[in-house]
Amino acid sequence: MNLENLLEDGLKKWNIEISKLQQSQFKIYMDTLLEYNKVMNLTAIEDPQDIYTKHFLDSLSCLSIDIIKNGDRIIDVGTGAGFPSIPIKIMKKDTHITLLDSLNKRINFLKEVGNRVSLENIEYLHSRAEDAGLNKNHREKYDIALARAVAPLPVLLEYCIPFVKKGGYFICQKGPSALEEIKGADKALKILNCEIEKVFDIDIPFTELNHKIIVIKKTGNTPKGYPRKAGKPSKEPLA
Repeated sequence: MNLENLLEDGLKKWNIEISKLQQSQFKIYMDTLLEYNKVMNLTAIEDPQDIYTKHFLDSLSCLSIDIIKNGDRIIDVGTGAGFPSIPIKIMKKDTHITLLDSLNKRINFLKEVGNRVSLENIEYLHSRAEDAGLNKNHREKYDIALARAVAPLPVLLEYCIPFVKKGGYFICQKGPSALEEIKGADKALKILNCEIEKVFDIDIPFTELNHKIIVIKKTGNTPKGYPRKAGKPSKEPLA
């Protein structure tokens, strides 16, 4: 199966259609990722088919749950090489995406992707999540926060929830340990005024991967003092 068919057929399983332009954008994205990966550590996955399934389709599984809408203001916290937000932006061009990462060379890579793929309404933010979450330009300004990071859920909640407006959502991609992590997140959920709305089981097409998407709704404003200063959420999680 060629890569275009892989993406098209995979998305059909979620009733998502892809255009020729979007197909070409994903190809440019992959080529840029592989080019930059030779000189910096962006991904351990270098096989094109695996990039399409384990990065692109995995990222786009966030669209299968029908929460992200055109016009949404979205922040991807700890975006790394741009997952899941750049694939989402390609498929939903009317969203406004902010890519947040603490490493400036990754931000420079993401800017290059944005230029080559011709992405509009996209912002690149070089910052620690804890610092940006206290910044009045970003605090409680977003409809949705995304994270595909490997930090435990209580840590991710403190990183991500401060960005979300009351009534907005944090969409968190997790592996098989998701349900155990949820059990350990009660304290963080209460302190940060949010609740688990739903957990989705996601099978990634053409792989044996089964992931969870945790949808967390923000029910009240983030209390003053959160997020705590840089480094504290990971060293002393709210658990």
